[in-house]
Amino acid sequence: MRWWDIEPVMELELKLFPEDAWSHGMYWSELAEAHPGGTRHYTVATTGDGAIVGYAGLMAVAGEGDVQTIAVDERHQGAGLGAALLTDLIGEAARRGCAELLLEVRVDNPRAQRLYERYGFEPVGIRRGYYQPANVDALVMRLDLPSTDSTDPKDIEDTRHG
Repeated sequence: MRWWDIEPVMELELKLFPEDAWSHGMYWSELAEAHPGGTRHYTVATTGDGAIVGYAGLMAVAGEGDVQTIAVDERHQGAGLGAALLTDLIGEAARRGCAELLLEVRVDNPRAQRLYERYGFEPVGIRRGYYQPANVDALVMRLDLPSTDSTDPKDIEDTRHG
């Protein structure tokens, strides 16, 4: 995602999340940290003609990742775009050395919860009234990511029995 994607992303954001949409300023702030060495990673899903139909964002700090947002245009849901966006975020979190990936999902969004469960996310808690102004609770989910530490004993080849 680049700065010129903010307007089409905002159109989707307002359509998909009318009660608790992020602001333009929030996206500008997030993208300010989406540079080599930054703490954010944002991506978009586009149609063949370049129209943005989905987007997702990751924050990765000190070995922990957090899915900031993930959304797919309703007309394109069910085609695997949400899974592709989530796969991108999981891969990026692993590449950045995150040990775990967290996310919040509305308790009244079972479709998204099922997607996250398919990828191994497990419920770890509830944030009461997290989504405002609707006062909807968030289910907190976590995915443990494989270690990329080359000193992990499981990754060291046993050379004693040559």
